[in-house]
Amino acid sequence: MDMTLRDTLHRPLRDLRVSVTDRCTFRCTYCMPKEVFGRDFQFLPRSALLTFDEIARLARLAIVQGVQKIRLTGGEPLVRRDLEQLVALLASIDGLADLTLTTNGALLTPTKARALKDAGLQRITISLDALDDAIFMAMNDVGFPVAKVLAAIEAAATAGLAPVKINMVVKRGVNEGSILAMARYFRGSGHILRFIEYMDVGTTNGWRMEDVVPAAAIVARINAAWPLAPVDPTYTGEVATRWRYVDGSGEIGVIASVTQPFCRTCTRARLSAEGWLYTCLFASQGHDLRALLRGGASDAEITATLHAIWRGRADRYSEIRSAHTRAFTKVEMSYIGG
Repeated sequence: MDMTLRDTLHRPLRDLRVSVTDRCTFRCTYCMPKEVFGRDFQFLPRSALLTFDEIARLARLAIVQGVQKIRLTGGEPLVRRDLEQLVALLASIDGLADLTLTTNGALLTPTKARALKDAGLQRITISLDALDDAIFMAMNDVGFPVAKVLAAIEAAATAGLAPVKINMVVKRGVNEGSILAMARYFRGSGHILRFIEYMDVGTTNGWRMEDVVPAAAIVARINAAWPLAPVDPTYTGEVATRWRYVDGSGEIGVIASVTQPFCRTCTRARLSAEGWLYTCLFASQGHDLRALLRGGASDAEITATLHAIWRGRADRYSEIRSAHTRAFTKVEMSYIGG
């Protein structure tokens, strides 16, 4: 008898994204625009954040329910002091198959990369939206240069956090002209470049459908320069559609949440830095697990709550996206991670 925990659309719980902070060193225009997240913005106080032990407890209970992969996110996760201590706690949990982290690379020094690897981190994803400094600095909106992100990518690779994945959010009229330059640079590097359609996460990034460069157009543009062939997914529910270079120079991925929704195979839950669980990147409401943790709830009681949340899950936002859904109030990506 199949005892797998499944939601209303028969999707299992397999992936947990854990935000460790709502703060970030960048002010990317598609995620944390400076006009909203300025100097006066009130971020979460330290006392509101889950402790590493609280995160590890929830992770252990989620793994028992079927979670196989945990990705640490933010904000910018490396803002959280001594993050390798959390990595070590998570890596020691029986049953966890994959432990990864997404970062903008600004704080990823060779020493930090090695500490994370030694603590048990297996892989890392680094964001880079262009190779042209003017474009990239305009997008991160804090003047951070490309060279330092490239150095972070090499630090990760040297530390053994491979294959390194590089995420590029593509926005029409902003950095779509950088698609081929990015593909050219990372071809043959051993790193995996992934192109992400500009998404309507949160309510502050001014998203418009006309600003989306469809994944199919991205693939076609690269294929015209270097022929591509499709690659089977690594596992059911994989977010990126994979393509390999026919000449053997590696692979790319495209994440097409807008034009090719993958809601029906989504196995991800997201835990905010203050302990709220969200069952969709585009969710309007979450579930307060911190109150249970700090209110003396037993493991059995927390597990029962996880069961109830997941079994009631019916999210499929990207399948119903329309002009009407644009007005929905949605949690900000910087709060629950991408």
